[in-house]
Amino acid sequence: MQTSHLTSRHTEAFPNLVMAQSTRLGGVSPAPYNSLNLGLHTADSSAHVQENRQRFFSGLGLDPNRIVGGRQIHLDRVAVVDEPGQYSGTDAFITNTKHLFLTVSVADCCPVLVFDTRTGACGAAHAGWRGTVAQIAAKMLAAMIDHYDTQPQDCLAFIGSCIGASAFEVDQDVADFFEENCKQWDPQRGKFLVDVKKANTDQLTGAGIPLSQIDISPYCTSEDNQLFFSHRKEKGLTGRGLAIIGLR
Repeated sequence: MQTSHLTSRHTEAFPNLVMAQSTRLGGVSPAPYNSLNLGLHTADSSAHVQENRQRFFSGLGLDPNRIVGGRQIHLDRVAVVDEPGQYSGTDAFITNTKHLFLTVSVADCCPVLVFDTRTGACGAAHAGWRGTVAQIAAKMLAAMIDHYDTQPQDCLAFIGSCIGASAFEVDQDVADFFEENCKQWDPQRGKFLVDVKKANTDQLTGAGIPLSQIDISPYCTSEDNQLFFSHRKEKGLTGRGLAIIGLR
């Protein structure tokens, strides 16, 4: 992969749909933020970040002034938005406004993007392990149902690149929050390995989205650190990527 973003397979059937995630490639930031750091709240130069964001959005054919984002707090608040801007204190957004593009920031946490093929409504969630435990993906879908009459069987979803099950080592205090089918004990490491992609996928299928309509990224931000930012692998000193969804 030598590209600034990867795109969900769902966009093949819906050419006006933007459903993508940035990589760390193709930007201007120096180490440790090299190179396509899109994070507004990192210690990287703001000039670098703005240039990187311009490159990323332009590469998708988008107007940078039509972007929704925010500073996430690893909880379960879902915001209903119809105007661009930065909304702090929320980890998920939903909208049914065209030409408005929802973004969530990631550097190991799991991005969850949902598109309602019938109504055109979209949702984007940032699911760290705390947000995953708090059912942020399921709550985002529930908000789409409440606000836009979304029917889960009409939805397509993308579970983006995040820290994978073979790299996400946790102790029992964290593992206890997860279902048995989303964790396993590794006696050699003396740690539990948690699969946050599966945990979020299970939330969506449990809410009624068929598994066949969920596109799951094969990449791990830690093991594929040359392609993605990883907060854990890089010990907190790294950039941020974006996952993005919306209708042109």
